[in-house]
Amino acid sequence: MSALMWITVGSLAAWVWLLLGQGFFWRTDVRLPERADPGQWPAVAVVVPARDEAAVLPSSLPSLLAQDYPGRAEVFLVDDGSTDGTGALARSLAREHGGLPLTVDSPGEPGPGWTGKLWAVRHGMALARARTDAEYLLLTDADIAHAPDSLRELVAAARSADVDLVSQMARLRVASPWERLVIPAFVYFFAQLYPFRWVNRPGARTAAAAGGCVLLRREAAERAGVPDSIRQAVIDDVALARAVKRSGGRIWLGLADRVDSVRPYPGLGELWRMVSRSAYAQLRHQPLLLAGTVAGLAVLYLAPPVAVVAGAVAGAALPLALGAGAWAVMTGTYLPMLRYYRQPLRLAPLLPLTALLYLLMTVDSAVQHYRGRGAAWKGRTYARPETTP
Repeated sequence: MSALMWITVGSLAAWVWLLLGQGFFWRTDVRLPERADPGQWPAVAVVVPARDEAAVLPSSLPSLLAQDYPGRAEVFLVDDGSTDGTGALARSLAREHGGLPLTVDSPGEPGPGWTGKLWAVRHGMALARARTDAEYLLLTDADIAHAPDSLRELVAAARSADVDLVSQMARLRVASPWERLVIPAFVYFFAQLYPFRWVNRPGARTAAAAGGCVLLRREAAERAGVPDSIRQAVIDDVALARAVKRSGGRIWLGLADRVDSVRPYPGLGELWRMVSRSAYAQLRHQPLLLAGTVAGLAVLYLAPPVAVVAGAVAGAALPLALGAGAWAVMTGTYLPMLRYYRQPLRLAPLLPLTALLYLLMTVDSAVQHYRGRGAAWKGRTYARPETTP
């Protein structure tokens, strides 16, 4: 009980620090900065990498084609070796819905050392350079649905705030019981790792973006050498933001109001694969970082409920009180994210259970990596960067 008590003291102290000292990561009020009509609207090229996305395109692509944008805009959908008719469906949707001009093309198999998505983005950016004089690139995933004014609001925000990269974290689909348990926590953990306020501070080292919706100034992309400079990145959105910020660019990241992912994750298996495919890459494939992450998750999220149960069983008031205090702070920081996702607040005390799932997913990600099946997605498996030719 004494060891557990001291671990719980550390957990409570850590939660108080996270509450006050980690960029107020738990707040969900970081939305698009104030924006004004720029007067002259710059041209924009929308680049959509797509691999086997026929199931979601009917819910997402028409929203891009229907953008109410005052300037010139064109959509480039890059079919990354799909086997489900993604390219043909995209052309059919464009004929049916009209709207912005759509170009569908395919780059062939990725070159050595390239991830499939970044290879497709590279091809889309090259098409945009060849066919348009676009000042901005909107990089958006094939499962993202945009409100009609999304592009206009992004460009106005970029111009008004004078930033080179504006990224909105799309609101992920939350419908099934497993999605309710896992998805809001996914965004909560992301914000804990990359507090949005720190990301948006010009002098801060923290850099991140949400790959589903990134408006990028073309000049900043060229200055940062992207996507070539990040061609091996599995977590490409964070790598992109780091490259832009390192090259002197200003970036902004926040939560979206009307940019939504339509991809379903109805069961635990789909959610497990979504997290485990890149969790060990996030830890740079380092066993020591893995061990530290597992220990940190255990102390932060698992120790408080264990202390509450153990204290209640043993009749030890101090561990029970310390555990309850840490659990209460943890629960309180999770409530804003549940409100943002319009989920019942009674799910907040279950965050330790969700954290346990993420701990197991992270360990599984490392196991799959050492079995040669790490960072696998849609039929492709990516090696560690240093082993890639």
